[in-house]
Amino acid sequence: MSAIRKILRRFGADERGATAIEYGLIVGLIAVASIGGMQQLGGGVGGKWGNLASTANTYMP
Repeated sequence: MSAIRKILRRFGADERGATAIEYGLIVGLIAVASIGGMQQLGGGVGGKWGNLASTANTYMP
């Protein structure tokens, strides 16, 4: 029984997994924020490329 307690104490004191989870959450939040920003800017950039393409088609048939 004491061997199980020792293993559980060591497992409880080990914080490597918690650090990895924290880094994973930070990366996930950065990804969500960047995707949201790209979606907000995506329509405006797409419109500019569409205007450029139509202008090029008009002057370079």
